[in-house]
Amino acid sequence: MMKLAVNLSMIFTEVPLIERFALACQYGFSHVEIQFPYELSIAEIQAQLQQHSLSLCLINVPAGDLMQGGNGLAGVPGQEIAFRHAVEQAIEYATALNVPSVNILAGKQPLDADLLPCLRTLASNLKLACQMLSDFKIQPVFEMINGTDMPRFLLQNIAQAQEMLEVVNNPCLKMQYDCYHMAMMGEDVLGALQENIENIGHIQFADCPGRHQPSTGQIDYQAIFAYLKDSPYSGYVAAEYRPQSQSQQSFAWKAQYFPSS
Repeated sequence: MMKLAVNLSMIFTEVPLIERFALACQYGFSHVEIQFPYELSIAEIQAQLQQHSLSLCLINVPAGDLMQGGNGLAGVPGQEIAFRHAVEQAIEYATALNVPSVNILAGKQPLDADLLPCLRTLASNLKLACQMLSDFKIQPVFEMINGTDMPRFLLQNIAQAQEMLEVVNNPCLKMQYDCYHMAMMGEDVLGALQENIENIGHIQFADCPGRHQPSTGQIDYQAIFAYLKDSPYSGYVAAEYRPQSQSQQSFAWKAQYFPSS
């Protein structure tokens, strides 16, 4: 049975991160994910999770300068030591906060680098992350991000993700499947989900175009959630969208698709 979560990095941004846990609880969520929780201390997050009876289901490995327009860490030759330190920091947070999955962002191909060395570096770093995370029984996942929102991102579509899984060849590594990014890449969102479900460790959703809440774009979430409810997938399905107006007014989909959550 899949479990519903809400992303605190993109939703409830009307208030500081420390105040978003209370809102998640208020609007009926039991599970939250945070892209980069490191602005808060472990103790601060722990207190919020306990106070509001929440679990933290996913965080990202620190990605260097990626979110500021840089190339990131995981697929950049020469950044291997920084990447290892980033994984160590993610493990510190994940073990203390009982986070079951950690997402690794591939990063971008630097303008002055060839593609193949970047992919080799990424594969090597993913193998290392698998070893480090599995020691703590943490599930490593990696994400495909569309090339419109993030040009030169190293893994943009299903085929590239499948190839990377083959190269890394570690059964603990899974895809993080973001329905919005796959729609932006022209993938058959439901079909690709069905074909790869055994290799998917975490799912996120937003509508496309716009990356707003479901029913604001063209993705058939009725079919997607119906499939997931009957599928063998038992992981988290996380709302990771930019609310079209106020966050608190964006949850009509929750009553429609998750009436018991």
